[in-house]
Amino acid sequence: MGFGSLWHWIIVLLVVLVLFGRGRVSEIMGDFGKGIKSFKQGLNDDDKPVAPPAPQIPAQPAAPPQATGNGETVADTSQTPR
Repeated sequence: MGFGSLWHWIIVLLVVLVLFGRGRVSEIMGDFGKGIKSFKQGLNDDDKPVAPPAPQIPAQPAAPPQATGNGETVADTSQTPR
């Protein structure tokens, strides 16, 4: 009688049924099936985006530099940073 023989598994199954009872084994298997179903749904939900992406706000163009009287250019600093 080897590890993979049919009689070995029948005896193991009978011992499990005696220890846990038929109702408890079916309850465990039902919970196991629900867990697998929930796991598969979780994997499928990962493919779908949770929320639509936020709209992109275009950057404001920079103000052109202002010329001073002596030939130098100065950037406009009148705008406050966000």
